[in-house]
Amino acid sequence: PLITMSGMNKSLVYKFAKGFRGRAKNCHRIARNRVEKSLQHAYKGRKLKKRDNREVWIQKINAGARQHGVPYNRFICALKESSIGLNRKMLAELAENEPYSFKSLVMEVKPTEAAEPTR
Repeated sequence: PLITMSGMNKSLVYKFAKGFRGRAKNCHRIARNRVEKSLQHAYKGRKLKKRDNREVWIQKINAGARQHGVPYNRFICALKESSIGLNRKMLAELAENEPYSFKSLVMEVKPTEAAEPTR
């Protein structure tokens, strides 16, 4: 359930503040502010984790695709044109753990990529 700071009683604030340093763990007024800020950081961290994971997936796909002579942007564009619906998380898994499967994917879209005129 969604917990707001106004709806938190003292015991819940102290429960969340467990492990904080100084008076932030046992003085209600300070603990409430620190808990509120920590919940804000936790919310922001959940969003940043998704962003960071996507960056890592793109790096893995790029490294795998470049081993077979195709840069990342052309590889992704050719996948979309070939209507291969694998997301970046799965492509990164294939590039890291299943190199032969990933190579077959690259070879599947490589003729499509080579047929395009270079600009």
